[in-house]
Amino acid sequence: MKQTILLSVMMLTALVAQAQTLEECCRLAREHYPEIRQYDLIAETEQYNISNAARAWIPQVVLSGQATYQSATPTYPEAFNQMIAANGLDMSGVRKDQYKVVIDVSQNIWDGGQSKANREIAEAEATEQRSQVDASLYDLQSRIQNLYFGILLLDEHVAQTEILIEVLDANLNRMCTYYKNGVAMQSDVDAVEAELLTAHQALSQVEASRASYRRMLEVFIGQSLTDKTLTRPAMVEVASRTSAHPKLVMFDAQTDRLAAQRKAITASTMPRFSAFAQGYYGYPGLDMFKSMVSAKWTLNAVVGVRMSWNIGAFYTKKNNLNKLDVAERQISVQRDIFLFNTQMQSTQDDGEIARLRSALEDDNRIVELRRSVRMAAESRLENGVIDATDLLRKIADETTATLNRSTHEIELLQATYRLKTILNQ
Repeated sequence: MKQTILLSVMMLTALVAQAQTLEECCRLAREHYPEIRQYDLIAETEQYNISNAARAWIPQVVLSGQATYQSATPTYPEAFNQMIAANGLDMSGVRKDQYKVVIDVSQNIWDGGQSKANREIAEAEATEQRSQVDASLYDLQSRIQNLYFGILLLDEHVAQTEILIEVLDANLNRMCTYYKNGVAMQSDVDAVEAELLTAHQALSQVEASRASYRRMLEVFIGQSLTDKTLTRPAMVEVASRTSAHPKLVMFDAQTDRLAAQRKAITASTMPRFSAFAQGYYGYPGLDMFKSMVSAKWTLNAVVGVRMSWNIGAFYTKKNNLNKLDVAERQISVQRDIFLFNTQMQSTQDDGEIARLRSALEDDNRIVELRRSVRMAAESRLENGVIDATDLLRKIADETTATLNRSTHEIELLQATYRLKTILNQ
């Protein structure tokens, strides 16, 4: 007795280990889907953009050089030149060829909020891109559910067809016995055998369809399902509505990005203040009189505060803000369309769930009655009251009733999980 119990437990454990659940398939598909790698790339891009925005506050260093030739330069007045020449000196003035090697260092004091706006834009764009990936992966869940429940439906078709084959095979053996005993005709045997062959053909077609669906699911989850069966998920209740759908989050992220861009447009019209230090080595120097006497290169430096104001930004400010207003209205329209479609789909699924629950209330009784009628027909055939055609009709009715019940059960599960997915519950 203990060995039997232990063997049963081991078999049950093996079956559980070979089973694949809907939740596992959704998780594996999400992890295996190529778009999942977008999260890391988005994070890297966000860090680069934020780092670039922060570097606006690092002192900016510019190194430059120039060599020029001028048509005129500062010179002494003619009377002064004559006095200098009388004393035997040569002070011809600043030379026309001039040279400079310049280093300019500037530090932002206030940039009108541009760097802060750029940082907010970088963060908002990264949030929007992540929300787009979330929405895409959420749509993936619906595709996995459709495949999963499609396989379950085909499993039921296979199971019911195999039961039909067993029933037809038993009745074919019985009909052959009746024919040998002179109770049935050859046409009765042929009719049952033809129906049996038709059932075998249907089984082959359904198995081929199921294999195709399973291969597609394997591609999504990145694992083989050869030795695994798909378990039927438990019934869930969809109690309340929710607004935290990934696509609604995506619309919010798009609106936040527009708000950040609006701040950047406003910041572009603000004046900028910075401190600077400029040094150069060359000729002429800042001491112009010294350069008029000597053509030697000298070191020179200037420090101060600089203000710049791009007045041209006001020319396009209004149009740029209006463009953002239009984009925001477009997002609002897309949100309304999504909410409308969601409401229509949820209303349709609610009606579908109510219809299937109503149908299931009668399915069990219908199957019992069809099975009873079929068994009675087999007894009446044995007594020669009906022929094989009538029996086959009763068998087909029972098979259809059983398949309808299984189909309604799976369709109810599918509609419930579809509604749960639509409402993000």
